[in-house]
Amino acid sequence: MSILKIDDLHKSFRDNKVIGGLDLVVEENTIYGFIGNNGSGKTTTMKMVLGLLKQDAGEIYVNGEKVAFGNTATNRHIGFLPDVPEFYAYMNAEEYLKLCAEITDIKKADRKVRIDHLLELVGLQGVEKRIKAYSRGMKQRLGIAQALINRPKLLICDEPTSALDPKGRKEILNILQQIKGETTVVFSTHILSDVERICDKAGILYEGKLVREVDLKDEGFGDKGIMVKLDPEEHARLAGDLALERLGDNMYRITGRTLEEVYRLLNNHHVYPDHLVRERKTLEDVYLEVTS
Repeated sequence: MSILKIDDLHKSFRDNKVIGGLDLVVEENTIYGFIGNNGSGKTTTMKMVLGLLKQDAGEIYVNGEKVAFGNTATNRHIGFLPDVPEFYAYMNAEEYLKLCAEITDIKKADRKVRIDHLLELVGLQGVEKRIKAYSRGMKQRLGIAQALINRPKLLICDEPTSALDPKGRKEILNILQQIKGETTVVFSTHILSDVERICDKAGILYEGKLVREVDLKDEGFGDKGIMVKLDPEEHARLAGDLALERLGDNMYRITGRTLEEVYRLLNNHHVYPDHLVRERKTLEDVYLEVTS
């Protein structure tokens, strides 16, 4: 079942077309990476999904219900983590989540169990200091907890790891992986390694449209070529029979040849390199191909 469906979505700001015919389907209990350059329209799309920004044309459905600008009934299905979450700085994490539980009408009998679970999930259980003393990573983790407080069917995260150090990024990605069985996650980012690490699918947003969608669990991106390290003499012996693209530091890429063919040619010329490996395309390679 699809938890989020976007049909032919359009949005312009005066003469600036930001979204121009976006179609997107996100299946339940998956992690979906929404990829695009800064300014490509990722945040604009999320605001329209949340009913906070009116689209010019197109339709959005969350859990089968149509989203209407200004009428945020569908937001009962959604948890949202903005790129820079804001809190009441004088509270601690538990106090803030108690407030969130009250606002979302969680039954009093269920509040403590839910809050304790979320604090443990995001690594803030027993942290008594006030939010004003939190690091950026701690605030992001608390932001995930508050977004999950009402057990949403869809968690939307806008650039959740963009300003974090490697440790903070790893913590956020681990949390998103853990909650996959509980909810569906859509997160926008331009950090492609994060997408490759945890996402089931990813969509590449370019010039207002989804120009490619990739299945990260099943799809291979193909061969990029064969990497080989050659000294100048070895290069001179092979140059007549192989197309060698220089990459620097005596490294070359061979394309259009199978490994068997390369091994045979190397042996014929009595060249036995220390480094030879088939190079696979990455998500970054695919991204650059479809956006260049």
